[in-house]
Amino acid sequence: MKRRLPFRYIEPVFFGGLLDDPLLFLRIRPLKRALLFDCGQIAHLAKRVVKPIDAVFITHAHMDHIMGIPTLVRHHHVSPRPLDIFGPPGIAERVYHLLMGFDWNLCEADWFSLRVHEIGQNMILHYSFPGPEGFARHFDGEEPRNGREIWSCSYAAVEAELLDHKIPVLAYRIVERPHYAIDPGLMEKQGLLPGDWIRDLKSRVWKGRSESKVTVIRRDGDAVREEAVDDPHRFYKGIEARQSCASIGYLCDVGWTTENRARIEAFLSDVTLLCSECTFLAADVDKARASYHLCTADLNVLAAGLAPRFLLPMHLSKSYLLRTVDLYEELHPPLTTTILPLPMHLVPAPLTVQDVDEWLRPRGNPENPAIGDNSEN
Repeated sequence: MKRRLPFRYIEPVFFGGLLDDPLLFLRIRPLKRALLFDCGQIAHLAKRVVKPIDAVFITHAHMDHIMGIPTLVRHHHVSPRPLDIFGPPGIAERVYHLLMGFDWNLCEADWFSLRVHEIGQNMILHYSFPGPEGFARHFDGEEPRNGREIWSCSYAAVEAELLDHKIPVLAYRIVERPHYAIDPGLMEKQGLLPGDWIRDLKSRVWKGRSESKVTVIRRDGDAVREEAVDDPHRFYKGIEARQSCASIGYLCDVGWTTENRARIEAFLSDVTLLCSECTFLAADVDKARASYHLCTADLNVLAAGLAPRFLLPMHLSKSYLLRTVDLYEELHPPLTTTILPLPMHLVPAPLTVQDVDEWLRPRGNPENPAIGDNSEN
């Protein structure tokens, strides 16, 4: 039997190897839609994987985190759905220049629109790039940023926190919504009896049905009576079972500074799955500090404080091509944390001349290799 991570509605898939560009794909099972976190090299993703993506969350605009945007546009441009991109301040300018590197003279009226949202400390700026206009950029206004949540649906929400990588960079936390659950003890305490009204209540508060009232069954001494509830949402809160909602933390390219560390610990405490960069081994801590990345010693400290149930180290420097095993030997999270290992590459490994040399060798006359054999074998 296959083991699954303990998520009810969301299904994370990491489409990058340990040495590839970070690429977290998040399927929202009930909606059959998906989210994407960072967008570096994505040419290896099948079109049927890319098409359900509704929103992309970029940490920052370094090449290995944003260069896949044109590929997304290529797969989405005839879709009726808009595509949302979230990122730090300045992301709209970067997307604009990526798109303006192409000619759009053949754009059509039914092409999709790209919407870009810049997440600042206190403000969110909105931009649109309509496909029928060749993805010309429009400023659509701004709004105050209240709290960390920047995107949500019925099953999950995405929160963001600004950190420092010598440029603004976003960390993300994806939190599952509570599912419908009733506490039998609270029901008994209020004299409520099981019945079809429990399913009816769910349709009111969970599935958005417009009817306002629900009829419950309550014990009144030795008798049983029906009671109309005018506010199903408030009534449900009184008997809702307490839940601990699963969450995912996504942390990529941050400096090991006092301020960053304090924000990370406050933002990602108690995450179920922590997906974190770990670019350098401990011996290269000076390189980590100079480039504002994390090393294995830093991730050990973070893991000890955050205590995630699962840890996915990612984004190891390609300078460790023959030493990837050393990463896992240097990681020592709490005993309650399970490390999820990645293969070196999910993207095909780079080709060399020797890999394709045989394809270019002429066939046929062994005495004169310059003469090819056009016959079919």
